[in-house]
Amino acid sequence: MRDTYAMQRDRRADPLETIWLDALPEQAVPAFEAALQTVCRSVALFRDEATDTWRVEGVRPQGAGDAELEGALALAAAVTGVDAALQGAPVEAEGWLARTVASFGEQEIGGDFLIRPTHVPPRLTYGRTVLTLDAGIAFGSGEHASTRGCLIAFARAAKDRRPMRRVLDLGTGSGILAMAAAKQRKRRVLATDIEPWSVRVAEQNARMNGVGALVRARLADGWGERHVRAGRPYDLVFANILARPLCAMAKHLAAGLAPGGTAILAGLLGTQARMVLAAHRRQGLRLERALPVGPWTTLVLRKAA
Repeated sequence: MRDTYAMQRDRRADPLETIWLDALPEQAVPAFEAALQTVCRSVALFRDEATDTWRVEGVRPQGAGDAELEGALALAAAVTGVDAALQGAPVEAEGWLARTVASFGEQEIGGDFLIRPTHVPPRLTYGRTVLTLDAGIAFGSGEHASTRGCLIAFARAAKDRRPMRRVLDLGTGSGILAMAAAKQRKRRVLATDIEPWSVRVAEQNARMNGVGALVRARLADGWGERHVRAGRPYDLVFANILARPLCAMAKHLAAGLAPGGTAILAGLLGTQARMVLAAHRRQGLRLERALPVGPWTTLVLRKAA
């Protein structure tokens, strides 16, 4: 299998385009972000302070997945009641990758993690877990507030010395959360995603970070896949996805957690936290802490021992 760097070189010649939606109200952001993620390699969110509205912007190969994107946008509009016009402009792949590299430096997350891109020379670090990772490959470079919230929540849970023998990362993206758990706890982690590209990237990132033997990346959609079922019950579950899928999977999550197990849920705005929490409380889980990072919130839930 080709390594990550070879894949990046291969993809530099691809003609890309930027697509975006402007003036979105906050409550509509997750649905339209999910719509763009169906076809985009990278999705970013920008807030207009003056109007208190949001811009959702993504990068994709020119014209890729037009029919799929049209359906996803129609669904987002139906769910939110917001009719947003899609806009786009071409951008050369080389220029986009160069800008991505230039803007992605080392990131210190909490007092426990350091995210280091491959173009930054290694340096001595003390007391931090270093994750080597590049932006723009799959979701989860540490820049998004939901990923940062998960890492901070995990670091706090780890300091509580809870058992974490079995760990599941649902919607792994780049594999960043799975790698963090594998590196810190020296435990096997099952990392799943619905996108084949994310599964491949998570595998490559795990090898690059020296935890390829601990992180098992699998293509799976939720709790029904056989590898996910076979690994139950889990002491720790990461689910950094979206608010509505989190609500829909609450019953399966509660059943899949071991007694005393911890679930770290993210991908939800602060305004959606109550809805997600209510769905999981109905399944017997209790809130341990809520971590707001910007407009996003990470929920840490626990199952009774």
